[in-house]
Amino acid sequence: MKAMILAAGLGARMRPLTLSTPKPLIPLLGKPLIVYQIENLVRAGITDIVINHAWLGEQIEQVLGSGEQFGCRLRYSAEHEPLETAGGIRKALSLLRTEGSDQPFMLVNGDVYLSQEYAELDLTLESDDLAKLWLVENPSWHIEGDFVLSNHRVSFQGGSRLTFAGVSLQRPSQFDSLVLNEKAALAPLLRRMIERSKVAGAKLCGYWNDVGTVDRLADVETFLKEAG
Repeated sequence: MKAMILAAGLGARMRPLTLSTPKPLIPLLGKPLIVYQIENLVRAGITDIVINHAWLGEQIEQVLGSGEQFGCRLRYSAEHEPLETAGGIRKALSLLRTEGSDQPFMLVNGDVYLSQEYAELDLTLESDDLAKLWLVENPSWHIEGDFVLSNHRVSFQGGSRLTFAGVSLQRPSQFDSLVLNEKAALAPLLRRMIERSKVAGAKLCGYWNDVGTVDRLADVETFLKEAG
C-alpha cells in the first residue's frame, strides 16, 4: 500500500510560527510534526509515501530528504499554490496509483497527531467501497461533528455525528475526473460517495489532536511528556 501525507497548507492560524517554517516541520519535543506520521506509517509497513507541499515546501524536502533515514521512500508533489485536498491528490495521482489496478492508498493529514498505531487498523477496503474514513469523538473546537458511523458505514443521518480524523483510505479512480492543477476540495467527492453508500468507517482509539493552533500544539506536547 502507498500513502499520501497532506502538507500543503499555509498554517495561517499558527503564525508567527509558520511565517518561516512550514507547519509540518514545527517541532513536537524536538521532532517535526510530520515525522510522527511518517514513522507511524513505516511501523505499519507502508514505506512508499508521497508528500504534497506548497508554502515553504523546499524546506520539507530538505529536512526529510529521500526518506532513507526513516526506512521508507519519500516522493514529493510540489504545488505552486495550495490546490486543496482533492486537487493535491489529483496532481500526485500518478505517484499514488499502482499500475493496472485501483488499489486504495492511505491518506493522512500532516498536521494531525494520534497515538493510534496504523499497524493496528484494518487497512483493507471492500471491493464495492470507494473509501474508508476513521472518525473520533468531537473535539471542543468541532462539537457539531462531520459524519454518522453505524455498522461500520459512514452516513449523514441516523445518529450522533463524529469528527473526521484526517485518516482515510481512498481509491485513485475517484480523482480521475478532476482537472489537473485546479483547486478542488475533498468534501464534495466524499459527499457523493457517501450518498451512494460507498464509504466504510471506523473509530480511532487513543489520543488524537488536529494541530491547527498554538494551543493545540501545546496540548500535544503535554500529552507526549505525560506519556513518557
